[in-house]
Amino acid sequence: MPAALFTPVALGGLTLSNRITISPMCQYSAADGSMTDWHVAHLSSLALSGASLLVIEATGVEPAGRISPEDVGLYSDANEAAMKRVLDVIRSVSPIRVGVQLAHAGRKAATYSPWKGSGSVPDGDGGWETFAPSALAFQDGWRVPQAMTRADMDRVRDAFVATARRAERLGIDCVELHFAHGYLMSTFLSPLSNRREDAYGGSLENRMRYPLEVAAAVREAWPRERALTVRVNGSDFTEGGWTAEDAARLATKLRAIGIDGVSVSGGGVDPRQQIQAGPGYQLPFAEHVRKVSGITTTAVGMILTPKQAEAIVAEGKADLVALARGILFDPRWPFHAAEKLGSAMAYPPQYERANPRNWRGGGPLLTSFGE
Repeated sequence: MPAALFTPVALGGLTLSNRITISPMCQYSAADGSMTDWHVAHLSSLALSGASLLVIEATGVEPAGRISPEDVGLYSDANEAAMKRVLDVIRSVSPIRVGVQLAHAGRKAATYSPWKGSGSVPDGDGGWETFAPSALAFQDGWRVPQAMTRADMDRVRDAFVATARRAERLGIDCVELHFAHGYLMSTFLSPLSNRREDAYGGSLENRMRYPLEVAAAVREAWPRERALTVRVNGSDFTEGGWTAEDAARLATKLRAIGIDGVSVSGGGVDPRQQIQAGPGYQLPFAEHVRKVSGITTTAVGMILTPKQAEAIVAEGKADLVALARGILFDPRWPFHAAEKLGSAMAYPPQYERANPRNWRGGGPLLTSFGE
């Protein structure tokens, strides 16, 4: 019997060949929102990993929705053409399914790329006005966002829909909506960042209202035969903030409007957060959300070894796992995991001679991997 990690799973209209997915990871390497040669190299390498689904990094639905001036967007014909170029390369070398994370950074937009600095980029250096549910800066020294009007909310909702339609034209298999990490939708959801006094603030029901409007609008536009998922926070890791119980209630509502799955992460809303990071530190949130809502759930957060990932799926704590830094460090993680767990995987023919089973004399098995 194959390991649970290497069994197929349905995600909406998609059937994925295994339970290993690749998280969206910002590269801060775009030009005016358009992908560059870096994205060709980076994503085509990950496309050869053996994972079943590769999700493109947080992609701004409007220029003001990018995290940094170097972030990817999908709001213009030029952006779309650049992403098509990358997708064409991926599809020429791999059968991997490809998703894209659609995002609006909200009050954390217009910030420096990590290796260039920290905090808000001044307007004169390429920054821009930011938007949020309330006029509260992320932290001292950051720009204060504009509290969104109903017209702003309509504009951003429509931008999500328009960007999803561009993704459909590109033949992308899965759209993930970014409702986590302190970006726009996350700040509507969290009581720490949403201080509105209208129908979109106050109670949990009110705070969920706008993100659910956006999800429903994209659901109506996105083909049912593909997958539509949402990344949510399981916790703000801050007293008085968003909780796993809140996430489960949101996931239940998302499932009711036809969302196919959630990926459960956490943090990023408040700089006072207290995170005790370690292997699988966000797994309890995913397990709770899955148990309460019944939605297909992806676990994230320092999933490092094959045994750890196998246990997550085999024990029903999540349906899939998503790798990030671990697969950047080892882009062949799924092949190594299959070897460790005694499951067969189809190698690209060009790499078949790297399969340890085909090494002359048997070859050294990867006995140290994942110990």
